[in-house]
Amino acid sequence: MRKILFGIIILGLFASCKSQYSTSELKNNFTESEIQDLNKIKEFFISETCIISENDFKDCFKNIPHDYLQAYGNVFWENVNFEKQSELYNQISKSTFDKIWSFCPTTYRTEPEKKFKTLCAISGGKYTDYLIEFGKKNIRIAEYAKSINDSGDFSSLDLTTWEILNNRKYFNLNDPNIQLILAIHFLTLNDQLKRKEELTK
Repeated sequence: MRKILFGIIILGLFASCKSQYSTSELKNNFTESEIQDLNKIKEFFISETCIISENDFKDCFKNIPHDYLQAYGNVFWENVNFEKQSELYNQISKSTFDKIWSFCPTTYRTEPEKKFKTLCAISGGKYTDYLIEFGKKNIRIAEYAKSINDSGDFSSLDLTTWEILNNRKYFNLNDPNIQLILAIHFLTLNDQLKRKEELTK
């Protein structure tokens, strides 16, 4: 009986530590309902990129044939279904969306007379505040936050799959904070690539 009770206590402590592992920065910058939305974003990204081993993001991400895809001019996040991603936006509150993203006008060389909506970052917004706070214990994320704040955009050069796979000191793929940051980063790139929505005045 003592062994069972001891086991329950240990499991309870482990679960408590796990739940506190990644939430302090989120709680300081987002409401509970917004944190739920952020979890939806993260879970959607994982479900779209980790079809086989959804429960273990680290193994899943490492097993994606990144080099093979890039050799043929592709990247893993292009496989995210954009229609489903657009539906995801409708499942989160406008408040959450507006703390991460805004729409910026952009033009394409093929249609220089038109302006299109492009997803971009909110400089000095709550999401970048979150990145800055998390960056206090992760220098690489601090650099990433500065880049977003300075440019007002997410760049594919800011976070590369090679660095994520090889810089394990700063990219612990088991950390829900890192998972969320990667989710927002790569979903943004996917949106920027696939959205073809003309900007109305």
